[in-house]
Amino acid sequence: MSRIEVCIAGFGGQGIIRSGEIVGTAAAIHDGRYATFTQSYGPESRGGACAAQVIISDEPIHYPHLLDPRILVVMSQGAYSKYVPDFNREGVLLVDEDLVELGEEAAGLRVLSIPATRLAEEELGRKIVANVVMLGFFAAVTDVVSVEALRRAVLESVPKGTEELNSKAFELGYEYGRRLVSGG
Repeated sequence: MSRIEVCIAGFGGQGIIRSGEIVGTAAAIHDGRYATFTQSYGPESRGGACAAQVIISDEPIHYPHLLDPRILVVMSQGAYSKYVPDFNREGVLLVDEDLVELGEEAAGLRVLSIPATRLAEEELGRKIVANVVMLGFFAAVTDVVSVEALRRAVLESVPKGTEELNSKAFELGYEYGRRLVSGG
């Protein structure tokens, strides 16, 4: 893989920006590759649209903004409406299936779904780790960064005292993704 562009989108308060930072850290620090991270968000801190853009490459990155993302992670209906219509049809769309209703905009895309928010709430009792559940799923269904690099980046980026919860969230998403990929 020479260069891969990833967009993670949702609304403020879901940990979208942190998720992008984690993916970039996993690639650059733990996998020894080049990575850039940019973010965009609305004027609201919670509830407004936000997105994290990550570019990972084996070569130095000269332009830090997305040109042709091939992986789109969507955790809100607003993000779906904004990013999916223009998303490359050869790309992979990962969605939180309880928060995103697929429409005709997704026709022709490879769509992989996980109930990330529901799993975080029902299995772990903490909706706030839905983004980490999604990162585990991302690790299982893509080869953007190594699973171990992403695990390490998650544990290094979470608040002290929440490592066990976040580790469980990552593994929950990862196992869900592994079962999906293996067909079981």
